Amino acid sequence: MQNSMQNVQQGLLDQDDEIKVLVLSDADRAALNAQASRGLLLALAAQGAMGLAAAVIAGVVGGAAAGWSALAGAGAYFIPNALFALRLVVSVRAGKASPFTFLSGELIKLFATALLLWLLSRVAQDSLVWPAALIGLILTLKGYLLLLMFRKLS
Repeated sequence: MQNSMQNVQQGLLDQDDEIKVLVLSDADRAALNAQASRGLLLALAAQGAMGLAAAVIAGVVGGAAAGWSALAGAGAYFIPNALFALRLVVSVRAGKASPFTFLSGELIKLFATALLLWLLSRVAQDSLVWPAALIGLILTLKGYLLLLMFRKLS
């Protein structure tokens, strides 16, 4: 198996004699960084809009307690996600973005979301409308659907 793999690799090298590497200019890199930052902020705006829509719909359908619960459920995901996205934007603009930055930020975001949901269940247990809170959370998670609907997702 290893011999056949070496033969394939050797055959590829014999054909081209070199492996082509994509080299980006500083202008290309800056354009990609700007596009990535715009995409992150656009996704964040879509999630915020979905969370607010969930709160308004829950408030109209289920009353004020349901509206506040949906807003709290949306905020439990939106706040950590906004901090994570802003950290990524700063890292990209500073040129210090790395897979470790992304994975550690994602892990912190997930723990923060779980912590906020736990706090929500403890602090507002008497007035919390769980179905509305979960709808707010789910609609905020699915904010990218707004981008798909308006064809803004690349």
